[in-house]
Parts: sequence; C-alpha cells; structure tokens
Amino acid sequence: MSITIRKEQSGDVESIHRVTVSAFLDAPHTDHTEQFIVKALRDSGVLSISLVAEIEDSVVGHVALSPVTISDGSDHWYGLGPISVHPSNQGQGVGAMLMNAAIEELKRIDAKGCVLLGDPGYYHRFSFKPEEGLVLPDVPAEYFQALLLQGSIPQGIVAYHDSFSATS
Repeated sequence: MSITIRKEQSGDVESIHRVTVSAFLDAPHTDHTEQFIVKALRDSGVLSISLVAEIEDSVVGHVALSPVTISDGSDHWYGLGPISVHPSNQGQGVGAMLMNAAIEELKRIDAKGCVLLGDPGYYHRFSFKPEEGLVLPDVPAEYFQALLLQGSIPQGIVAYHDSFSATS
C-alpha cells in the first residue's frame, strides 16, 4: 500500500468532505461540524495549508491549517485542524504522514509555530505540548498544545478564525 501526500486540488473538495464526515462520525468530543469548518475556511480564503492523503488515487485523509490570532500580537502562528483519516485507513500511519507533511509545509512558509486541540498522547510524538501562558479559553490546558518552529512561545489567548463556528 502506497500512501501519497499532496496539496489539495479543486477536484478534491467532495472527497475531503466525505473523509471528514466519516472520520468524525463516531469520534468522541465532537459536535460533527468539522466538514463545515473546512468548507468555511476554504470559502473565507484562510485555508493556508490543505493536504490530502491518497491511496490508489482515492483521498483517505486530510489536514487543514489556518492562521490563528494571539492576544500578544504574535504573528505567523497557525492552527492545525481538523485532521481526518477515513476509519478504514486509521492505524495505518496516514495521520502521522499528514502531520509530518503539515509540519514541513509550515516550515516552508516560515511559520513561527502551530497550535492544536487534541489528544496529548497522540500529538506529543510530533513535539506538540501544552505551553503555560498560551491559552485557548474554555478547554482543558493539557489538550491545547503548541509546536514552536522559530522564535519564542507567545503568551496570550489564542483565537481561531470565525470559520471554526460554522455549523452548516
């Protein structure tokens, strides 16, 4: 089985939608709006990095990255998510390949860092960790994690783009 990671193309939109819906169908801690978030990010022009994973020309995974704002004025920080892998392809390394490719793309665009909300047990292997003083309100601190790529860790409240409120 050969997995290819590449940038999203215009013909991938429906496949990304289907993969995102299926990936979160039975997931805990979700309100099942991830597919609407991806669409809203794309429609708003802030989907900075959008990568797909393919197996035999079928999209089986996707990762989205978009700019975040930080109350201390730090710039060039991004939020990773949602990241989706079709249930039949989970546990095969697809998510890890998407994560590694996303981090490489962030480095390529000279991002200073990246934040995400997720399972610390999973994302720690990619060097994400909670950072004291970098806060996403109303979530347990251990689940909000950052990856510093250059410079220093900002100190402030993080806000994702309004697209993360999309519900349809």
